Amino acid sequence: MLVFYKAKLAFLSVPKTGTTAYETALRPHADLIISEPAMLKHAPVYRYNRFVRPMFLRVCDVELEVMAVMREPISWLGSWWRYRQRPFMEGKPNATHGISFDDFVLAYMKGQKPPFADVGSQFKFLETQPNGTGVTHLFRYENPDRLTSFLTDRLGVTFELARENVSPSIPQKLSKDVEQRFRRKCAEEFELYDSIPIT
Repeated sequence: MLVFYKAKLAFLSVPKTGTTAYETALRPHADLIISEPAMLKHAPVYRYNRFVRPMFLRVCDVELEVMAVMREPISWLGSWWRYRQRPFMEGKPNATHGISFDDFVLAYMKGQKPPFADVGSQFKFLETQPNGTGVTHLFRYENPDRLTSFLTDRLGVTFELARENVSPSIPQKLSKDVEQRFRRKCAEEFELYDSIPIT
């Protein structure tokens, strides 16, 4: 998570959406950087609302706008599936070695997810809270130009991105049947993604 006080902006770090690269590039311009532990670096809206928002609101009398990036839901799960196939993960409970992408997605849809498929939900991460706190500016991972343009204008800086925390390049195939089931089961993920402006 990054906070830019003068710009009155908090940049939440949705896992597997390339935000580590933005954190590295924008670190010199941020007033608050939370990169560890992961549960705070990747604090969802509800945790931001509970801990970070009150700090700025009560101490500085400032309501920050919130921005985040969302990835197309199938691509997002694919990134997790590939990421958990890194060599050093072999043998760990959350590794996906020997598990097909179909089986990974099927496991993700279970009520009681096995450790290897327990990766959270972008929809839940970004969910607006009962007090109205939510994401003010939401961007598609697949449309980095819109995101970069927004940050350049809002922060008044230019920056270069490097690739970081990249998942292994492994062919990923999802059967039509599993895709249809996933789209039905997790319709809110696709609806939120489809609502994000392209331009």
